[in-house]
Amino acid sequence: MANDYVFKDQLPVAPLKIAALESCQELAQKINDHIIGFRKNDIEELKRRKADLLYRGYDVNSYLLNCSCPRFGSGEAKGIIKESVRGTDIFAMADVTNYSIPYTVNGYINHMSPDDHFQDLKRIIGAASATAHRVSVIMPFLYESRQHKRTNRESLDCAMALKELIDMGVSNIITFDAHDPRVQNAIPLNGFDNFMPTYQFIKAVLKRYPDLKIDKENLMVISPDEGAMDRAVYLANNLSLDMGMFYKRRDYSQVIDGRNPIVAHEFLGTSVEGKTVLIVDDMISSGESMLDTAKELKERKANKVIVCCTFGLFTNGLEKFDDYYRKGYIDCVVTTNLNYRPQELFDREWYVEADISKYIAAIVNSLNHDVSISTALSSTDKIQKLLKKYRA
Repeated sequence: MANDYVFKDQLPVAPLKIAALESCQELAQKINDHIIGFRKNDIEELKRRKADLLYRGYDVNSYLLNCSCPRFGSGEAKGIIKESVRGTDIFAMADVTNYSIPYTVNGYINHMSPDDHFQDLKRIIGAASATAHRVSVIMPFLYESRQHKRTNRESLDCAMALKELIDMGVSNIITFDAHDPRVQNAIPLNGFDNFMPTYQFIKAVLKRYPDLKIDKENLMVISPDEGAMDRAVYLANNLSLDMGMFYKRRDYSQVIDGRNPIVAHEFLGTSVEGKTVLIVDDMISSGESMLDTAKELKERKANKVIVCCTFGLFTNGLEKFDDYYRKGYIDCVVTTNLNYRPQELFDREWYVEADISKYIAAIVNSLNHDVSISTALSSTDKIQKLLKKYRA
């Protein structure tokens, strides 16, 4: 294991506990396994220094907290923690996009919505915060992050949610690829860390295409809209590639499904003819905009179109992606394991997973030791090492 994850001279601030809700049990288990692996490498040093392993918590078989949120027949719920958390450093985890969990309301079957998951998260925090040493929240998909700014008489849901968590005593909020990270301005005096999975994207793409040529003549990074420019610029600069972008021309005279319909996608950038293009964005929701961008690039004679998105929500199903893959408009779609994905997605030959669990484990382990996470915030060094190894 890399030395970056081992802290021989720093004690944890308190025993570690990961309070994973039902929505993200699988991801939490992977994170737990990685942390156990990290700490096993440190045990020999701890023994040599005669440190108190029981106090350090380095000899435990699991860091997962036994907790749940059962529901009454009326649909009401409560948070229960089934072991002592006095003096512990708790990391509460929730995947607010997991729509697969049902519950009963007066005999009717409902599926949990983002609102339900957020309420359950608050229930666990409420059950733990009185006696825990510190409570942090890991929310891979930031709750209500698509409603991050006010353009009319609208609610500021994400800002209100962040303020509510801080008022409950949460010390730090950890999220990934926030739709607009400026939403942290709602809690300027509190911890808010927004991590990017850029390194994991590159790793997954190179694993899928080991013969990929990383140079300006063969590869290009594309931003599907102006909102994804920062992600595309960062990736293009790290890979020393050219970048292009699309902007959406909308019809502001009408509103369909809560938004102005897109009239056309206009492209700004150099020729993509014969090149492999990486489209980078934060999420695939319905996928319409991403698929339109891929089609436009193929019509401009791009060789391969690789889509990289942090969150694959696929709210309108997978059929249109299947159709575009058959027609050759997309070659593969890379998303992370930060959100729930149905089994049928894994069965698609065009789908590639970028595993983030080790990255989150390193972040949690670092924060539990109260050491700097500046290297984790930027993936530049890791990307450059990966490229050097790949080119060698």
